[in-house]
Amino acid sequence: MAMAALRREGRRIAAPIISPRPINPIRSSIVPSEDQSFLGVRSVSTQIVRNRMKSVKNIQKITKAMKMVAASKLRAIQSKTENSRGLWQPFTALLGDIPSVDVKKTVVVTISSDKGLCGGINSTSVKVSRGLKKLNSGPDKECKYVIVGEKAKAQLVRDSKNYIELALTELQKNALNYTQVAVLADDILKNVEYDALRIVYNKFQSVVQFIPSVSTILSPEIVERESEAGGQLGELDSYEVEGAETKSEVLQNLTEFQFSCVMFNAVLENACSEQGARMSAMDSSSRNAGEMLDRLTLTYNRTRQATITTELIEIISGASALEG
Repeated sequence: MAMAALRREGRRIAAPIISPRPINPIRSSIVPSEDQSFLGVRSVSTQIVRNRMKSVKNIQKITKAMKMVAASKLRAIQSKTENSRGLWQPFTALLGDIPSVDVKKTVVVTISSDKGLCGGINSTSVKVSRGLKKLNSGPDKECKYVIVGEKAKAQLVRDSKNYIELALTELQKNALNYTQVAVLADDILKNVEYDALRIVYNKFQSVVQFIPSVSTILSPEIVERESEAGGQLGELDSYEVEGAETKSEVLQNLTEFQFSCVMFNAVLENACSEQGARMSAMDSSSRNAGEMLDRLTLTYNRTRQATITTELIEIISGASALEG
């Protein structure tokens, strides 16, 4: 009873000191009006910190869930990627991969993801693509872009809109398979004129490592020219062509099939790199959220203790004033 009376008296005495303070309209929406005159600013700060802690906990739950989803998708697609590597290697051994070949019409095929929150893999692909465009541009040379993925499109459209020949998105909306990528490759070959196709993608090494890579696909005319010149493709003349097809027709079929196989592997490699990078990014975000939650908890405890101490001082001061 005595303690309750002291608290009532303390409130009565402390009210004229605290209540004249102007109340922020934002704070008044957090704390009820009847408690504002007594609680003041200190209790509002604890409420703000508590809300912030709740938001950080929710964000941490989301990042942990996204990490688990990325890990599940990575396991599903990693085996496909490893199997696809043996699909394009025979074509590279036969037709070669010559990045230094001099051609007039170059098309840079940039492969990226449709979604973000996966580190810097998309920015890396765009940087490599811009570098290739600078190297293959000139008075007598022409370089265009073919973009696969929403993120690369959003970056390249800012400064290279006039050089974008074709843009394709939502490739990973369904499960990736060779038929889907072969249709995509056929669409590119029908709509683009080229002497060399340079495919830019991220080659998967591990969950925390990916390597920006470039694969070069030459047109049948350039392959025939290089084989006649006796360079790295000079061994093609040692093969005999059977059947009614001519050498040009065989090279046409081989280069188209090579492009679809390399595209299939590149899309899978980039998808693996995307999921691995997303796992790393979400893991870092979860750790950062945990550290932020620890700091907010410490701030909340300090603020709450300061509020309790101040209220006790006000009660004691009110009791002393009554006795005096």
